[in-house]
Amino acid sequence: MERIASSRDRSTTRERVDCLTDAYRCFLTGSCPSQRAVDVAGLILSGVCGLVPEDGARSLSELCHDSSVELTCLSLTLVERITSRLTSRSLSPAVTLYCVEILVVLFQDLDLMSHLIHQFQTEDQIISHLAAKTVSTCVFYQLHQSGTISPVWQQKCVQVFYSSPSGPELDACLWSLTEVLKRLLKGAHQDILGKLLAALDSSLCALCSKFLPDGRKEETQCLVDVTSSRRWGTTWCLLLDLLEVLTASTLTCGAGVCLKSQRMTHTHSSALLTAVSCSSQYFVKKRVLLLLKRALLQKAGEDWALGGSTGLRHKHFHSDMNMLAQSVLTAVTTDWLQSVQVESASFFGGTRHVGGEEGQKPDCVMLRSVSLLLLKSMELHIQTAGVDSATEIDCYLQDLWGFLRRCSVQLTEAPHRCCWVSLLFGDQDDDMMEAAKALFSIFLHHRRCSGLDELAVLEAACASGCNPHCHFLLLLQSISFDHSILLDFLISTETCFLEYFVRYLKYLSADWRGFTAACGTISLPDCHLSLQQSPTASAGGADQVEVSSCVQPTGVISPVGTTRLAAGFHLVEYDSSDQSDPENMEVSPEEPGPSACEKGRFSALDVKQELSGPPLPIRHRQYESSVYKPNSTLERRQEGPSLQSEPTSSCPTVPGQLTCGSLARAALCLSELREVVTRLQTKKLFPYNPSSLLKLLAQVQNCSQQSHLLHFNQ
Repeated sequence: MERIASSRDRSTTRERVDCLTDAYRCFLTGSCPSQRAVDVAGLILSGVCGLVPEDGARSLSELCHDSSVELTCLSLTLVERITSRLTSRSLSPAVTLYCVEILVVLFQDLDLMSHLIHQFQTEDQIISHLAAKTVSTCVFYQLHQSGTISPVWQQKCVQVFYSSPSGPELDACLWSLTEVLKRLLKGAHQDILGKLLAALDSSLCALCSKFLPDGRKEETQCLVDVTSSRRWGTTWCLLLDLLEVLTASTLTCGAGVCLKSQRMTHTHSSALLTAVSCSSQYFVKKRVLLLLKRALLQKAGEDWALGGSTGLRHKHFHSDMNMLAQSVLTAVTTDWLQSVQVESASFFGGTRHVGGEEGQKPDCVMLRSVSLLLLKSMELHIQTAGVDSATEIDCYLQDLWGFLRRCSVQLTEAPHRCCWVSLLFGDQDDDMMEAAKALFSIFLHHRRCSGLDELAVLEAACASGCNPHCHFLLLLQSISFDHSILLDFLISTETCFLEYFVRYLKYLSADWRGFTAACGTISLPDCHLSLQQSPTASAGGADQVEVSSCVQPTGVISPVGTTRLAAGFHLVEYDSSDQSDPENMEVSPEEPGPSACEKGRFSALDVKQELSGPPLPIRHRQYESSVYKPNSTLERRQEGPSLQSEPTSSCPTVPGQLTCGSLARAALCLSELREVVTRLQTKKLFPYNPSSLLKLLAQVQNCSQQSHLLHFNQ
């Protein structure tokens, strides 16, 4: 009799799967199933209620092969699909009425939400995730339709956040809440977002305090306790995702009320830094650093938050940013950098090991995150704390150089510390510009506080790796002195290049002599950099990877082997600037800012057509490899008609030729940039008013011409 009953149950389950499969196919094709809506709702409920097996002794392997699991997954997927299609309003009127009837029966008559949330406890990760995904879709649909929060879901989240330990139920609640908040941010539903966060504010603060307590002893002990949990890594990553969403919500809430839960990344920044030191999971360390970096750069949620920043800041914004910066600087003074672990670079499938005896390439994501975190903290500290001594800032820089030297950045032969920016940030445009801007602020502070003359200030800046002339020259060299790439940066909204460029041009017009000296310093052919894993930072593997870069003027054959860009210089496309406004956007030389590139309308194709000469693919405009040949002489590479007119006749010796070559090419690049911007402005194709920018470029061009005449007369 038991075998007959079991066979009948399997037959019934298969029939239910077939019926739901037919219904799913009908929804995909935009038609109504043949079954009644109430019958489909009953089939869905029967599948959802079979999520948690009564017999706890059944293994997951047995469960995965059971046809009831197929019914469960299909039921969850079908509910999620129906709700998503109703939210997007992509169904025909007849199908819409049919789907609405199904949801009314499920959620009002059959209390499906309680059954869905009950299944957060299942140990099957696929089913638990499908349940969380379905719940988040249904909660968002209810918020979107009526503006009300599901009381069952809200109560479960509050209960779990207050009391639940790490496990599938907490993970499901974290994921579902994060997904709902993301959707609200993308849709710019500020009122609903504020209402939801207010309802969960105290429970979220309690949850964060449990994982990130105040006080160093409590922090360390809590992290040790959490580390002992088998699932703690997953829970931590889900918590970090939620923290990023909450941080992103502060950038869109404007000057309105900002809840405590939205500020937790900043208020618990010290505990997050401790997590980097104490965590046993490397991917958790990296996620924490990326979260802190994005919070400090005000770029939290940039990958998915389509609403954008309002430009207004809540009343705690500046104090929170200062708190985060001070937490970083305080940690650095207590040797936090010594505890930061940097492994070899990761690739799809794990860490790549290549045969050979050379050093492995380090994880540049970690190096960039730590470096930018410290640099931006120093910049904020200078701007807000009114630091009058250059010694304090120099100590932070020395700690950073020690960290980089310990982890991977090796300067060999003729070391020049200013080259590290191009080496480390070369393949991340946005981070490179942020680093250059922060270092420029640090340099100006050092120049103001040191009391040294201009030449001594520049020499000290080179020793500290923050000479702005060197950074700008290395940037020009990395793009082969191509003015059209600078134009890309000026038009793009993806980097802070406009703000950095305007500030630097003001300084360049006042210190052209320093830029001339930098051209001679950077152009020395024995300035060689390599990025490789240090013996002290290596995990012990014998297989290694090496990336080398020779910093020198374009066209000069390297006497030390292969020359190439430190890290592939990725550039933005014109398409990113199609939201720029040609009117009412003045670049102020006194208060430069990236906001000049944030809005507007113009044709990117029109801008492209204005550029003279056959355009090269943007991502291929960079140095080509130059291979050393014995007995070769210094040669110049022909890189385009705009560079063929480069004056070099007034450079009699090899060092002079190097200096004059870089200087002339830099001046020519800026001159061509001015001509293109002027032409685009004349035809009203530039995305904002570049009058101040053109004035600065004209001043720089005048300095270049005067310097050239003076050199010619001598």
